[in-house]
Amino acid sequence: MTSGISRRARVLAAAVGTGVLVPLVATATPASAAAPAVTCTSAKAGLAAKLKKDITAALATRKGTVAVGLYDRSTNTTCTLRASSAYDSASIVKVTVLAALLWDAKKANRYLTDRENTLAKAMITKSDNAATTTLWKQLGMTKIKNFLAAAGMTQTKPGANGYWGLTQITVTDEQKLLKLLTAKNAVLSDNSRAYIIKLMGQVVSSQRWGTPYGVPSGVTVAVKNGWLQRSTNGWRVHSVGAFKGGGHDYVMTVLSHGNSTMNYGITTIQAVAKVIHRDLAAS
Repeated sequence: MTSGISRRARVLAAAVGTGVLVPLVATATPASAAAPAVTCTSAKAGLAAKLKKDITAALATRKGTVAVGLYDRSTNTTCTLRASSAYDSASIVKVTVLAALLWDAKKANRYLTDRENTLAKAMITKSDNAATTTLWKQLGMTKIKNFLAAAGMTQTKPGANGYWGLTQITVTDEQKLLKLLTAKNAVLSDNSRAYIIKLMGQVVSSQRWGTPYGVPSGVTVAVKNGWLQRSTNGWRVHSVGAFKGGGHDYVMTVLSHGNSTMNYGITTIQAVAKVIHRDLAAS
């Protein structure tokens, strides 16, 4: 011992390199912030509690960071989880691009051209990236931002330098968009809304996973999915859907990142979708 300082303390001080001895006192590690909880409200007795319980259980063993939004007009039911957390949009933004295109055309009092119709169909039904890039460039950042403002999508930040797939989105804003598509409003004409829902109902079979999983028979489905792998946060896998029938009229958004594979993210989304469809159908 030298000057009452243990050899272990001197080694630790040298390692820290500050010249300040680090006291070797055990301190409690602060508990990590509690994970956000699913919150639900409903005009239907018992439905909110059941949805909260079942969505929470569906996610209990899943890795990754998941955000959820549900709104059912018929029972005035809302559920959210991480509603304001930002995610890279991947191809989910394609619905926004089409809505912006139609909104802009309406302002100019014109219909879409044949070329625009062809691009729009490829963009939504096949998730065609080249078609999306063409329409994104045609619109330009000013019109895209003006549409977002008109739609009240204040949390959505368009991707810079043409990288539409890196647009920052949230459950809150995706749910706002889905609500605009499924009810009369001043932003999108009835024809525009019907056109977007029609194309989302014609998505190719290989891309109809996600929020439609477990949908009851007789319920119409409109869906758009997105998937993107990056060096940070693994796979982003997202799904938005609008559903009508069986006494319900509801929209659902599930966003996720930190997935090890695309299929892992799909499985997570479908676990959530399955219990939502089941609980609403039983209500």
